[in-house]
Amino acid sequence: MARIVANPGILGGKPIVEGTRLSVEHILGLLASGMSHEEIIADYPDLTEESIRVVLAYAAKALRNEIFIDVVSHPDGGS
Repeated sequence: MARIVANPGILGGKPIVEGTRLSVEHILGLLASGMSHEEIIADYPDLTEESIRVVLAYAAKALRNEIFIDVVSHPDGGS
């Protein structure tokens, strides 16, 4: 089962997928750039579909802590 862990000796303690050096931040960035789960797994064979779901669940849980980053809105209503 995939898990998110943090180790001060790996990537300065950023949350990573256990058994890899791939940070939650990096995987979220790949998804945000439009890569599919299949493309990410092809590029990073240590990841699985479950790993990606665990990353998304971790991000969702982190946002539940009600810590928000200010987002600048565009005058036309876009982001």
